[in-house]
Amino acid sequence: MKKTFSLSHPKLSYQRVIENAKNEVKKYIKAEKAHTLPEGADFWGFDCKFGQTPKDAIRIHEGDINANISSAESQHWKSFYLEVVPVAKTRAKRSE
Repeated sequence: MKKTFSLSHPKLSYQRVIENAKNEVKKYIKAEKAHTLPEGADFWGFDCKFGQTPKDAIRIHEGDINANISSAESQHWKSFYLEVVPVAKTRAKRSE
């Protein structure tokens, strides 16, 4: 998913548009995790970028998506760019 979310809507409140964006991202991640993993992979990881525009986007952790959207809300951004790319990953073994 590479998408610029517009945070203005003629009929919906700003808060409702923010919640819709968070829900859309959550549903996308859930759907991607449901796909079958390639041979040798343990789990689906996600490479994420967030910013006001695609040029300004910085890498973030998957768990920080909602916090970044809330930060954009508190700063009253008109839109934000979010990139979530699924990547098959393997777990690293712990050293004993």
